[in-house]
Amino acid sequence: MRRTDLLVVGGGPAGLATALHAARAGLDTVVAEPRPAPVDKACGEGLMPGAVRALTALGLHAPGHPLTGIRYVQGPRRVEAAFRRGEGLGVRRTDLHTVLHRAVLDAGVPVLPLRVDGVRQDADGVGVPGAGLRARWLVAADGLHSPVRRSLGLDRPTRTPPRYGLRRHYAVPPWTSHVEVYWGPDAEAYVTPLGPRLVGVALLTSRRAPYDTQLAGFPELAARLPPRTAVTPVRGAGPLRRRSRVRVHGRVLFVGDAAGYVDALTGEGVCLALTGARALVANLRRGTPGRYDTDWARATRRYRVLTELLVRTRQQPALAPHIVPLAARLPRLFAAAVDALG
Repeated sequence: MRRTDLLVVGGGPAGLATALHAARAGLDTVVAEPRPAPVDKACGEGLMPGAVRALTALGLHAPGHPLTGIRYVQGPRRVEAAFRRGEGLGVRRTDLHTVLHRAVLDAGVPVLPLRVDGVRQDADGVGVPGAGLRARWLVAADGLHSPVRRSLGLDRPTRTPPRYGLRRHYAVPPWTSHVEVYWGPDAEAYVTPLGPRLVGVALLTSRRAPYDTQLAGFPELAARLPPRTAVTPVRGAGPLRRRSRVRVHGRVLFVGDAAGYVDALTGEGVCLALTGARALVANLRRGTPGRYDTDWARATRRYRVLTELLVRTRQQPALAPHIVPLAARLPRLFAAAVDALG
């Protein structure tokens, strides 16, 4: 039986950031991640300025393309606003994972090729059946469909129509330093500059249809992306909305998407993962694990309110076509919303 202070289940950004904070706080830490590095997933790949600051606070830098703001596009209508508190960063998910994974290994944290679907806990710790592992605390950072959350019966039902994410990369020069969000009748297309000749295009949609079919719904964007320039296969994720009853369940704590997720509309997933990891470890270090749930709710409130509002508006046929026109008529309000993302 291997015993440790902290077992982190999941080696994505949330889990790796948690492990790195924990190791630097003096906690004996192990990460369980069955997938070989680097781990890829369907992701908009745009780090908001807050995520860049959180990464810098860890002493890390990922290669990518500077992002200076956000632009909404709907037919001939356009409205944009700059980030006021530093730049964002368009970065390939695999590059971000490589930087975090290397930092964790350099900190002396082992990453075990282990899949964890269920746990057993008591007053003194948490064990993983059949794995020979026991920890004082376990952090579930195992994604949207968290097997640990499900095994503990902590999933909460969702009543809104499911939405999905699809992503592909194109070898074309970025035509802007903004993240562009194209609004269609039932989907959004996110264009993120990633390098001198690379952009990522993520589609968020409630319609089940192939990627190319959905992209055709944005003719101006599709014209910039000839099929021959596609350089990666389509990756998908979803349903996106996930709800957890709690963030702390005995000696099991949840971080990142496993802690609950509304939607990718505002592009804040990585920022929430990094800031959540810091708050979680800070509470373990102070001996106040129960307070983490409160800290998580406070740190994510703006994201949850803003994203919930946009998603609910998007799902109302009478209101959805007016999102971009309203933002164009109220540029100060749009700029304030973009500033909040920073």
